[in-house]
Amino acid sequence: MDPLGKAEIGTTGLKVTRLGLGGAPFGGLFEDVALQQATESIAAGLDVGIRYFDTAPLYGNGKSERYYASALHGVERDSYVLSSKVGRLLNPTDETQTDDIYVNLPPMEVAFDFSRDGVLRSIEDSLKRLELDRIDIVFIHDPDDFHAQAVSEAFPALAELRSQGVIKAIGAGMNFCEPLAQFAREADFDCFLLAGRYTLLDHSGLTDLLPLCVEKKMSIVLGGPYNSGVLASDLSEGTTYFYQSTPPEVLAQARKIKAVCDRHSVPLKAAALQFGLAHPAVAATIPGARSADEVRENFQMAAFEIPSDLWAELKHEKLIPEEAPTP
Repeated sequence: MDPLGKAEIGTTGLKVTRLGLGGAPFGGLFEDVALQQATESIAAGLDVGIRYFDTAPLYGNGKSERYYASALHGVERDSYVLSSKVGRLLNPTDETQTDDIYVNLPPMEVAFDFSRDGVLRSIEDSLKRLELDRIDIVFIHDPDDFHAQAVSEAFPALAELRSQGVIKAIGAGMNFCEPLAQFAREADFDCFLLAGRYTLLDHSGLTDLLPLCVEKKMSIVLGGPYNSGVLASDLSEGTTYFYQSTPPEVLAQARKIKAVCDRHSVPLKAAALQFGLAHPAVAATIPGARSADEVRENFQMAAFEIPSDLWAELKHEKLIPEEAPTP
């Protein structure tokens, strides 16, 4: 599979590389990442040809966005696509911040805000942190408990910006399929960021959301293709799945998939990255990385040649659905 092939986001005319780079690790997801390390990682992405980068205010209380500002400084703005998110406002505080997922957080309080004013302020704040004059794709970030407000206030605010050409695409990013499918039926979205729900281990996006997006010409960007790390690990104890310890039954399933990969001399990471990209609804996948080496490895895994027999065996063993498109 060509990681540098381009796919259109919805019907916007905006095109992204099939392999992107997720910015959550740069915010200190599970462990701290220093500025130089993040800058080298993003530079490695540019070097191999990645031209789609994703971030969010929530990722390290703005740290991920600031790291991107440093790494992308001086890079021709029209040469890459950048997405960020709205729904969280960052307010300075004197108190030390702690989080169950992110470490070494800057002193900022995070407030949910899906109002029109909150969306506009969020974009303005992000542009300042990113040191850019535009964001290409704006995702409404995890509006799980704010669905009505996201539809009635956040989306119209973004639609106005899209009509003015300020942003090029509107999306919503969530960890669950059902609310995204509801968004697809309710409003004129261009894309959705689906985290961890269409992977080798979780096929829930295949039933309703992905076919609906094909029908409505809305694109899917896959976040968490390694399911928070388990599919990028050696599958020993202590791995993570959806940001928590991997349940024994999930670990057992992953080991069965790896056994098939081993029989075909294919790295598990390669199968994990390429599986999702085969669906016609999927425009890109955006694994995170903490180092330049991880970025380069993701590129190699996305380009790894996988024999069709591997996918056939995974289906025969009922490890992936028979109806799942495969490369």
